Amino acid sequence: MKQKIEELIRQALESLKTEGVLAQDIAPQIVIERARDAQHGDFASNLALMLAKPAKANPRQLAEKIIAALPADAAITKVELAGPGFINFFVNPDAQYQIIPRINEQGAAFGLSQSGAGKKVQVEFVSANPTGPLHVGHGRGAAYGSVLADLLAAVGFEVHREYYVNDAGRQMDILATSIWLRYLEECGEVLPFPSNAYRGDYVRDIARGIHQNAGNDYRRPAALVQESIPPDEPQGGDKEVHIDALIARAKMLLGSKLYRDFFQIGLNDILGDIKDDLHEFGVDYQQWFSERQLMDDGSVEKALAQLRAGGHLYEQDGAIWFASSQLGDEKDRVVVRENGQYTYFASDIAYHHHKLARGFDQIIDIWGADHHGYIPRVRAAIQALGADAEKLKVLLVQFATLYRGEEKVQMSTRSGEFVTLRQLRNEVGKDAARFFYVMRRSEQHMDFDLQLATSRTNENPVFYVQYAHARVCSVLRQLDEKGWSRDIDLGMANLPLLAESHELALLATLGRYPEVLEKAAAQYEPHQVVLYLRELATELHTYYNAHQFLVDDAPLRNARLNLVCAVKQVLANGLNLLNINTPEVM
Repeated sequence: MKQKIEELIRQALESLKTEGVLAQDIAPQIVIERARDAQHGDFASNLALMLAKPAKANPRQLAEKIIAALPADAAITKVELAGPGFINFFVNPDAQYQIIPRINEQGAAFGLSQSGAGKKVQVEFVSANPTGPLHVGHGRGAAYGSVLADLLAAVGFEVHREYYVNDAGRQMDILATSIWLRYLEECGEVLPFPSNAYRGDYVRDIARGIHQNAGNDYRRPAALVQESIPPDEPQGGDKEVHIDALIARAKMLLGSKLYRDFFQIGLNDILGDIKDDLHEFGVDYQQWFSERQLMDDGSVEKALAQLRAGGHLYEQDGAIWFASSQLGDEKDRVVVRENGQYTYFASDIAYHHHKLARGFDQIIDIWGADHHGYIPRVRAAIQALGADAEKLKVLLVQFATLYRGEEKVQMSTRSGEFVTLRQLRNEVGKDAARFFYVMRRSEQHMDFDLQLATSRTNENPVFYVQYAHARVCSVLRQLDEKGWSRDIDLGMANLPLLAESHELALLATLGRYPEVLEKAAAQYEPHQVVLYLRELATELHTYYNAHQFLVDDAPLRNARLNLVCAVKQVLANGLNLLNINTPEVM
């Protein structure tokens, strides 16, 4: 109906242009909103208020002219002028029934649109360092990112989903050294384990697997490993200096080839686990982009060379700095350290330079909320590279706090003992995990109640929505058991029999689904889809409890069946968009 009203207004504007009331170059964005008060109609537009200044006209008088130029349409019974220039539309009650044949005809495609106009959007999300399994904090970013990407695709954007693999740099060297030290233990060597190394059981598992496959190929004597290594923090030393010395020792004792082989085994194991974990969670990507590729193909130096040519780099204290403070950042940033090594930020500059070169209309980065301070420097880099910083949209995701009822579930990454995404899925299931993760705005803190997520009660929101879908399936099974057939055409012909308040509420809510998708996509807020599904489920359950569907009156019965089947279809469309199952029996 909003599309119909928009088209009627567009025709009225063209008529006013022909009459010379409006200039030919006026091309306003027509916004139609649902009226908050039924006394003010069903829909409203503030177009006359928006056009008053460019048209050099009084908004009320302009609204009167727009109303007078509107083509007649049977779907609209009345159009009124209100307030300073609002235009209110009253919809013919019979028009509301047309949503059911529309849903029936479009099926799984109902709600999809082309408002994105095929624009290319890259969505990069999760991108956790491949130094260990994904934990529950990564899970929220994974659910949010994948649903947002699918939502953007649903409204017509060409979406490219990408995971940036941080497979270069110090953290990966710490991982490789941690695995090597555990491997030496498997070989029978006895040596202290660094306080700043990765300590999770997964490190032991990888080391054990390497030993089983490679035997003692990577073994070196513990005494040689520990010789002249600066003390660790517990012994009065510096843990950073200690682990860096061990990394250097590993590279020296193994040699570049063996070290690289060992490094790659650990990387492949963890990255493979991450890929499997995300796939089982319903998250897949078009591309896994390697940071190391940026190093190997010269992309980092190329990006820095462009910054240097633009006068954005300078040397100080032996390091090379990016003058990001001149472009909105709070201070300048090092891109090349005194020892000649690139910083993480240098790689990020090169990565975004690479994104820009691929021609995306919009670049969306989804980061943890703790990276908020990183936004200005990346936007500064994009601007310094000669691109529009507005092309980058950074969306922040807060971590989730786990509870089991009233008890908070402890999580500690320092000891390597933490709740992984896989453990969460195993406990509550993919559906509940994804639904709970996207129930709220991504930037809001969320408490994830494991006990609630596994309950089979109406208090569990995902159960509540899925049960609404299953309830309609149950009604259709009961229909078959009675030996009655569902006459779709008879139901369509008798839709005006749907006059109960619950039925009218369902019709109105069904009609809003396409609007919800477009608004949720435009505002990057998948939780709006969740809120809609919960509202639709509530109305279905209320209707179910208040009325019989399988009545003896065949015209009324078929009209009601057509209505609840339309509800079932929209519930399925919404749940499928969230990549959540639509059970027929619960």
